[in-house]
Amino acid sequence: MSPERHARHFRWDDMPMEEVKEGLGRRVVTGERMMLAHWYMARGTVVPLHAHDNEQIAHVLDGALRLWLGEDGDEGDEVTVRSGEVLYIPSGLPHKALALEDTLVTDVFCPPRQDWLDDSDSYLR
Repeated sequence: MSPERHARHFRWDDMPMEEVKEGLGRRVVTGERMMLAHWYMARGTVVPLHAHDNEQIAHVLDGALRLWLGEDGDEGDEVTVRSGEVLYIPSGLPHKALALEDTLVTDVFCPPRQDWLDDSDSYLR
């Protein structure tokens, strides 16, 4: 017998925001095989170099992010993603981000980020 299936409806403004660190907040919706997150980043906020097994699609809704892609951190390939633009980050690719202005990003992860679910994402804090 398959598990019970049901739809869930969310409204971002009604969801509690987790303050990950000063200048970095997130709201998360998790399904069985994917995760959707809203990031609220103050200008100058840095997400340190990290990598994960999850595929990631980042859609900048407002603002701009500079990302460094690859093992070398600041020496890797650099890309700026602005409002209305999308970046795909494959599984295992190291990356680092800097908010160039106050920025709202939607991230999709597949599978869900287990490190977020079990609070083992210390690299962010």
